[in-house]
Amino acid sequence: MTVKRATSGRRMRLGVELRKLRERAGMTSTEAAQMLGTSAGQLSNIEVARFGASADRVRALARIYDCSDHAFVEALAGMAGGRQRGWWEEYREILPTSLLDLAEMEHYATALHTAYTSHMPGLLQSADHARDVFRQVVPELSPPEIEHRLSHRIKRQAVLYRADPVPYTAVVHEAALRMRFGGPSVARRQLEHLLGMSEREHITITVIPFDAGGFPGAGQSIAYACGPAPQLDTVHLDQSHGSALLDAEAQLHKYRMVLDRLKAFTLTPEKSRDFIHNIAQQL
Repeated sequence: MTVKRATSGRRMRLGVELRKLRERAGMTSTEAAQMLGTSAGQLSNIEVARFGASADRVRALARIYDCSDHAFVEALAGMAGGRQRGWWEEYREILPTSLLDLAEMEHYATALHTAYTSHMPGLLQSADHARDVFRQVVPELSPPEIEHRLSHRIKRQAVLYRADPVPYTAVVHEAALRMRFGGPSVARRQLEHLLGMSEREHITITVIPFDAGGFPGAGQSIAYACGPAPQLDTVHLDQSHGSALLDAEAQLHKYRMVLDRLKAFTLTPEKSRDFIHNIAQQL
């Protein structure tokens, strides 16, 4: 085990899930540590992500906790013992930790589902559009801060271009399509970029028009990342005061329902492309 100077969201999630398994087994950290052959302090440090844990140690803990869900255990083992630094680590001490956690979440997701009302999804933003979005941040960002955030956002988009691109489904409200960040020409190119991305086999973009009226989750920006096992799914909420990662079972269930119910309010992918094209033609 090694002590990590900077704890990633993924490492923290592993510790939380191991603690949940121990508590469901009705065991104290002292009892579990004795069976594992370590100290209660070392086990506690794994659970709060101060220490890492090897995949074999994760499997050993799962056996101690009598967890018979093989797929879940292997998914946890896959989260353990990592030595490679993700590209997002170069932004540590430069950008808020929540942005690094978001990039890490997207990188390891098996599928992504997003729903945005007033903004374009970050993974689908053009550079010019994103730059102007960052110029509107309050309190105001300095030019270097804007460029750091922009480069981070563009690098996040690699999950859609890599050899094994993550399947991505995006719901975008008409309000977001009509926002003219950067002026009409930038807005038109953003819509053209959106149309181009919608043609990719692994990307599905659907639109909620104003005519659809009210709908579940209105006013929220929701990003749902599917993990290698359903228990490891994560919800990212982007709010004016900051972002939040949610992973409690009840929270995951709620946002699965929200995203599922949104389907009744969206146009088909084909009609959505026509809708986007028509708005672009008006600019």
